Amino acid sequence: MRWTLPNILTLLRVGCIPLMVAAFYLPGPYAGFLSALIFLIAAITDWFDGWLARTLNQESEFGAFMDPVADKLIVATALVLLVAHYDNIWITLAAMVIIGREILVSALREWMARSGRSESVAVTIVAKFKTTLQMTAITILLWRSDEGPTDTWLLGGYVATVIAVVLTLWSMWGYLRVMLGSSSKSETT
Repeated sequence: MRWTLPNILTLLRVGCIPLMVAAFYLPGPYAGFLSALIFLIAAITDWFDGWLARTLNQESEFGAFMDPVADKLIVATALVLLVAHYDNIWITLAAMVIIGREILVSALREWMARSGRSESVAVTIVAKFKTTLQMTAITILLWRSDEGPTDTWLLGGYVATVIAVVLTLWSMWGYLRVMLGSSSKSETT
């Protein structure tokens, strides 16, 4: 691994995970705000490290591997915190869909890479919108974790989560179509 700024930002994002968990469980009124702030900083580095890697011509195999891993780790951890905290079926179902999609798409990318067709599962614009909305929804839900059900921001977080789940399913279907089309072609040859 080369110690480039994009790779350092990716590793810092992984380092944010235990900080976010610790902040979430702090006693007092600022726990939600601090955990949301740490998550938001990590989300911003997700965009920034990719941009820097392209701009500074510092793209690397390590970065290409570790960047999505870091994203999935922090999102999955935040979703587990939210499931435990909110203890409601809708957050639980949303977390299951989001985490399940990430596992499926990661496995699909691995399979397609082994088949020499990794370009056919490149990140789509829907997936980028999905990620942005997921990060926004998770930040709001972490931040407003101590508010009641009539809180406008909290309701906005729920709505953003629902839309993120729809986009998650939509982007997953796009990747599944690629997989199904690819497997039927390989069976006929």
